[in-house]
Amino acid sequence: MTNPADLPPHKLDTLLAIMRALRDRDDGCPWDIEQTFETIAPYTIEEAYEVADAIARQDHDALCEELGDLLLQVVYHAQMASEIEAFAFDDVVMAISTKMIRRHPHVFGDDAQRANKPSKGFWEREKAKERAGDAAVLSNVPLALPGLTRAAKLQAKAARVGFDWPQTRDVIGKVAEECQEVLEAHSAGDQDKTAEEIGDLLFVLANFSRKCGVDPEAALRGANAKFERRFGYVEATLRAAGKTPQDSNLEEMDGLWDEAKATERDT
Repeated sequence: MTNPADLPPHKLDTLLAIMRALRDRDDGCPWDIEQTFETIAPYTIEEAYEVADAIARQDHDALCEELGDLLLQVVYHAQMASEIEAFAFDDVVMAISTKMIRRHPHVFGDDAQRANKPSKGFWEREKAKERAGDAAVLSNVPLALPGLTRAAKLQAKAARVGFDWPQTRDVIGKVAEECQEVLEAHSAGDQDKTAEEIGDLLFVLANFSRKCGVDPEAALRGANAKFERRFGYVEATLRAAGKTPQDSNLEEMDGLWDEAKATERDT
């Protein structure tokens, strides 16, 4: 058998050969051999997030590397599937190629189909046709999605059948109501109820984000980045004064936080 290390590294067939060698029961990598769909799934999700992170940072070198890591995940799952004769990598490629051609008749169809540009909602209607056998409105929203993203997708599906607030401003009252219920549950010392009400509040905020045309996960990632940036300013300023956050107090750090905000507004 040809050593994958001797094959052209830029070819997809080389990556497939590498994965077959890693999973070889006699001569492969012990760690790779013992992996299953379930143990690899968290890595698949993690790699997708790292792709998104590279995009957010506009780091094209990192994006290239992270896309390779994500591709490896596809190859990994396909190899494990081929070992139990469920499907092979070629079947994965065939399925997505067929789907993309089917869903883009305005690009790949006959002359008449290509002449008709897709109308708004075309993609969703085509997906709905393919899933005509699914009676449940909220089916096919993956459980593994981040909570805020899944909430927005569930709400969007419900909205398509008319289960939605008429106006964006209508959701504001619900946000205030859920905030009050969180406070009441917390004041009562009921931890389980507090957790439930916080969940309801986050769900409503995801809905408000959707109504505003904002991706709630992207908004939260932006808030996280902003917090890291501003707290980094607090730490750096304290360090310049020969101090650490542990040596400081809330009043001083809050003042530096305000400085960080003011600096950002001025730039």
